[in-house]
Amino acid sequence: QVQLVESGGGLVQAGGSRRLSCAASGFRFSDYTMNWYRQAPGKERKLVATIGDYGNTNYDDSVKGRFTISRDNAKNTAYLQMNDLRPDDTAIYFCNAERLPVGFYWGQGTQVTVSS
Repeated sequence: QVQLVESGGGLVQAGGSRRLSCAASGFRFSDYTMNWYRQAPGKERKLVATIGDYGNTNYDDSVKGRFTISRDNAKNTAYLQMNDLRPDDTAIYFCNAERLPVGFYWGQGTQVTVSS
C-alpha cells in the first residue's frame, strides 16, 4: 500500500523557518521524482519544488533562494526546508511522488501558517 505522510507543518512567524518531511512507503522511492506542492485558500494547487531521482532540483520563482528540497533515499524521505517565510507562504503543503505512467501519488497535506 502506497503511503506518503507529511509532517512538520505548523504556525511560524514571518522570517522564520520550518522543515517539512514526507515519509514514503509502498513503492521504490529512489525511482521517483518527488515534488512539493502547496494550495493557499481559494487558490489552485501549485508546484513549488521538485527533486529528480538523480537529485536534480527545480523551484518556482516565488520560493527560489528561500526553500530547499532534498531527499534521503536510505530513509525513503523527502524534505522541504523553508527559510525566510512570508505570510503569502501560508498554505497546505502536499508531498507528491511521480513516475509517469507508473505512479503518481499524493500525501494528505500539512498546514503551514505564517503570521505577520
